[in-house]
Amino acid sequence: MSEEMSPVEVKVARQLEYYFGDHNLLRDKFLKEQIQLDDGWVTLETMLKFNRLKSLTSDVKVIISALQKSTSGLLEVSEDKAKIRRCPEKPLPELNDEYKDAVKHKSVYMKGFPLGTSLDEIQEWLNGKGNVENIQMRRDMEKHFKGSVFICFDTEDSSKQFLERVDIKSFKDNDMLVLSREAYHAKKAGERKQHKAETKAKVKQDKEQQQKHTEEKNVDQLLEEYAGSLLNFSGELPDVSREDFHDVFSGHGRIKWVDFTRGAKEGTLLFDGNAKEAFEKAKEANGGELKVKNNVVAWKLLEGEEEKEVLKKIIKAQQESLSRSKERGRGKSGGRGRGGRRGRGGRDQGRTQYQGKKTKFDSDDDDAPAAPKRELEEADGPAAKVAKTENGS
Repeated sequence: MSEEMSPVEVKVARQLEYYFGDHNLLRDKFLKEQIQLDDGWVTLETMLKFNRLKSLTSDVKVIISALQKSTSGLLEVSEDKAKIRRCPEKPLPELNDEYKDAVKHKSVYMKGFPLGTSLDEIQEWLNGKGNVENIQMRRDMEKHFKGSVFICFDTEDSSKQFLERVDIKSFKDNDMLVLSREAYHAKKAGERKQHKAETKAKVKQDKEQQQKHTEEKNVDQLLEEYAGSLLNFSGELPDVSREDFHDVFSGHGRIKWVDFTRGAKEGTLLFDGNAKEAFEKAKEANGGELKVKNNVVAWKLLEGEEEKEVLKKIIKAQQESLSRSKERGRGKSGGRGRGGRRGRGGRDQGRTQYQGKKTKFDSDDDDAPAAPKRELEEADGPAAKVAKTENGS
């Protein structure tokens, strides 16, 4: 700008050159339509419909004077001084990846401006600090200024020189964050990656806590539901298998789970119903003495705290078995576990799966839980499309 220009003329010329500059004109649908009507010429009458220009001046003589004094050479005035246009010698570049990359490399990000700062204040502060082509004031969804801007310079070297200045570290006693636009986007990408990882970890933690809470709740429900359902046995049982216990109680009680390992001398049966009733029926049917494959067995009904501890052990064992089955990707398979038999259908309706509330025995047919919905990430970059009107807004 020439020193002969008044403060108003400086602002008028800068605003008009913004309207017809690369940053705005490439995206300004209305103005692009106007320049196609008359070989690039646009009447001053039309230009004065733009609010920011009109707020600076409505005097055509001031507008003409400002453009005639400007040294940028971007705009020219018609002979009748009623129209202006972008000089044909300075054609509008194509809005392609190459252009966007060039803009990125000659742009700077600044953050720390008070939220009430105006565009004029920022422009005044930048005077003498480099050849600025455009200032984009970043705003939130409610159009409120976020305190940060993108500043595009005329060249990449100009932006690098700006970054090296020592007088840009503060604005009205506010400390400023100043980064190249490339560095800014790299920083935001890192923050998004970290946020995504933290969100994923939080979702996993919440899921595990919810699962733990559900399991604890299920255990309490099962402890109440299966009170009186445990029958302990002990003795010399060298040739006894879990299936033999199903045979002993066939027709007398439904066994849900057999906690026994071949060769052991002790174990526990979990019935779907009252263990004492099943035991008495089986003993009566066998002449008052209940053996397993001719082996003498000592039977004991579990009650109180002993019953709770054994039942918790059985529930935990089955949950771990179910978890391992899912991790192996077995899907719906009716796994064998430590207890019942697989695919028998059987000689006796009592050989059923142990299925409580939420917790399942001898089965891993629970569908896998649905994946958590992905959190929306707020795009913290500039808008893809810049509307017309105010310079940099």
